[in-house]
Amino acid sequence: MSAPEDLPTVSTLAEAAELVARHRGLYVRWSRGPGLDLEAVSSADELTGVPLPGLSANPLDVADWWGDRSPELWVARRLYDYAHLPHDKGPGVRPWVLKGRESGRGPDNEPLVTDVEPLCWIADEVIETARTEVSRQERAWGTLRRGAG
Repeated sequence: MSAPEDLPTVSTLAEAAELVARHRGLYVRWSRGPGLDLEAVSSADELTGVPLPGLSANPLDVADWWGDRSPELWVARRLYDYAHLPHDKGPGVRPWVLKGRESGRGPDNEPLVTDVEPLCWIADEVIETARTEVSRQERAWGTLRRGAG
């Protein structure tokens, strides 16, 4: 396998949806990249610093209840929900797709993934398209960004 930084880049929402349609068990992770993440092997709880048994990621599989609705809209939502992370976590944070084995759940009920195989980066243009798709919906929603409280 090539170095994680040499991964291909998904450049359209349609391409991302095709990838999700072809493979089960894919996740998106927002970080500085698989090179650093695979060295660390696990995430840590941001509140307590406790190491977690895997990398936190978000599933991309289309849920059965989604039916025959647009797979592009499904992927757009999954990407949009966490599009605030580059702003919150700082420079260099971007989304990448991985295949792996779910080993548990983190403090926000997110999957924790081990046996990680990096597949591709997601281009900024895909995130912008996801934002556009979400905003076009009759009942648009916001990201899962938590407010200060």
